[in-house]
Amino acid sequence: MGSINQDMVARVPHLPGAGQTVLAHELVIVPGGKGLNQAVAAARLGASTAFVGLVGDDGAGARLLTVLDDEGIDTRAVEKVNALTGRALIAVAEDGENHIVVVPGANWVVTPDYVESHRRVIQSARVVLTQLENPLDAVERALRLARGNDARTMLNATPPVALGAELLSLIDILVVNEHEAAAMATVAVSTPAEAAEAGHALRARGCGVVIVTLGAEGAVLVSADGVIHQRAIPVEVVDTTAAGDAFAGGFAARLAEGAGLPDALEWAVAAGSLAVTALGAAPSIPRRADVARALSGGG
Repeated sequence: MGSINQDMVARVPHLPGAGQTVLAHELVIVPGGKGLNQAVAAARLGASTAFVGLVGDDGAGARLLTVLDDEGIDTRAVEKVNALTGRALIAVAEDGENHIVVVPGANWVVTPDYVESHRRVIQSARVVLTQLENPLDAVERALRLARGNDARTMLNATPPVALGAELLSLIDILVVNEHEAAAMATVAVSTPAEAAEAGHALRARGCGVVIVTLGAEGAVLVSADGVIHQRAIPVEVVDTTAAGDAFAGGFAARLAEGAGLPDALEWAVAAGSLAVTALGAAPSIPRRADVARALSGGG
C-alpha cells in the first residue's frame, strides 16, 4: 500500500541553495511515488504483487494505472477519486544527489475505511509493505490487517514522523535511511557502527528488525540474531531517487519467496545499487535477471 505520483525530474548542474535559481539541462516526466516504485521493484524481482492506493480522476492517474498494469501488478484495489493525482517535483544534480518536493494529492485521501474495504487483498499477502506518504491512521490499519492474517509487515518510514509504541509493535521490518534513523533514534548516523546503534535503539522501542540504508555504504540490518552489514555494489551514480524504493521492494520480494534475512538483504542492496545507474524513479528499477547477474559478478 502506498503513494502513486507523477514525477517531474529536472536535471541540474548542482542543487540550488536557499533563494537560488538554477537552470536545468532537461525535464523528464516519469512514474513515481514510493508506493508505486516499491511495487514495481517487487514485481520486477519476481513477486506476485498487488497494490492498494488512490489516483486522481485525471490523465496522470490513468497513465499511472497503465504503468502498474504493464508491470503485471494487480490494480483491482486502486481507485480513482476526485483529487489531483500525486506529484513529485525533483531536482537531480550531476553527482546524482537530489531534492524532492511531494504534492500528495489523492495519496492523502486514503482512509482507514478505504483500506478496510480492501482487506481481502491485504490479508492474502505473505508480505505487506507500506510507507508514510499516506495518512498514518490508514497505514496503521493496513499493518493491523496484515498482522491479523500472519503476513510479514514492512514499513519504510519515510518521510519520517513520530511513531508511537503501538504502531512500532506492528512492524516486523522497519526500513529507514541514515537521516530517518537519526531522527527516529535521536542519534547521529553516518557510519555502519552508528547505524547499528540506531537499529538497536529502534528495536528496543518495539519493532522486530531494523534496516538502515547507507547509500554507497550499503545497509545495516539489526535483529535479535545480531547485526549484518551488507556492502553496496560499486556503480557509477546517475540518480539516487529510487534507490531506497528498489531496496525495499527487493527485500519484500525475496522475503515473500521464503528467503532468510541475510539473503533478502543481499538482493535488496544489489537492487538499490543498480537503481542509481539510471535517471528517474520507476524507470531505473532493475529486473530480477539484472540483480542476479550483478550478484554473480557478471556486472
